Amino acid sequence: MASTASMASVGAAPALRRLYVTRFVFAAVWAGLLLVSGSELTLGAKLLLVLYPAFDVVAAVVDARSARADGPVKGLYANIAVSSLAAVGIAVASTSGVADVLRVWGAWAVVSGLVQLLVGVARRPMGGQWAMIASGGISVLAGASFVRGAAQDDPTLNTLAGYALLGGIFFLVSAFRLSRTARPARTD
Repeated sequence: MASTASMASVGAAPALRRLYVTRFVFAAVWAGLLLVSGSELTLGAKLLLVLYPAFDVVAAVVDARSARADGPVKGLYANIAVSSLAAVGIAVASTSGVADVLRVWGAWAVVSGLVQLLVGVARRPMGGQWAMIASGGISVLAGASFVRGAAQDDPTLNTLAGYALLGGIFFLVSAFRLSRTARPARTD
């Protein structure tokens, strides 16, 4: 007989899988649009930059609503707060220049990466979370590189597109892994 925790994981897996696929599609489209917009802080680029953490807030809200009242929910609430602050911070920073955007984005990537890593670890029994754990760790490293890149003579926004696309790929991998690991046990 399956444990209550594993049954809850099986019940939450389809919603999480759909969310992860949605996050991949959003990240891929967003990255493409950012690359097309170039590295100038046009109005379109500014809107895209604010949209990314705002979407992260919405995704975390959807995730928290479908999650059980356990450890990961607290991490998701933390992510909602951090990403909300990032959206505001990026909007403000975009009035100053690319370097300031990269600094704020980098700080957000570090903190949200740590949160993602912790949520992934808490969800390990559900399966399919190694990609989320790896993505969280990579986000921390990427965030530090964005902050460092802001100090260059001619900083660029193009690296953010690669960051978003890689993160989206990790979400897609987790969605596929959840499909394989979160099937209910047969009781024949």
